[in-house]
Amino acid sequence: MPGREELPSTLERSPKEAQKTWIKAHDSAVETYGEGERAHRTAYSALKHSFEKVGDHWEKKEKRGPSDAQARKSTPKRGKTAEGVNASASKHHLYETAARLEVRGRSEMSKDELVDAIQKANRRVTARARGR
Repeated sequence: MPGREELPSTLERSPKEAQKTWIKAHDSAVETYGEGERAHRTAYSALKHSFEKVGDHWEKKEKRGPSDAQARKSTPKRGKTAEGVNASASKHHLYETAARLEVRGRSEMSKDELVDAIQKANRRVTARARGR
């Protein structure tokens, strides 16, 4: 199925460029690997090089590059990801993102704790946007 028809809801609320990146990578992966989870993982990996998840949508990153160890792989396997959080960003950037998401206690968090807190905040905001 073409990527445009499988576009995740978080991407529907994102810039057209993010949508285009995911669709192009997804459709290419489907041609290579077939439909399914692997095509989706590949599309998200491509997306994470230029965009990061903030709340219920994706935003363009200041600097292009993989956001986490999984996104560094051209064909990521199943495993732990930062769920779109730019774990490769500076602690200052993560702190600012956490502030935008109103994460409590962020000033005393380590970089890894900020990534985890942003993931949780993103999940909550996305669930609300989906009407859960």
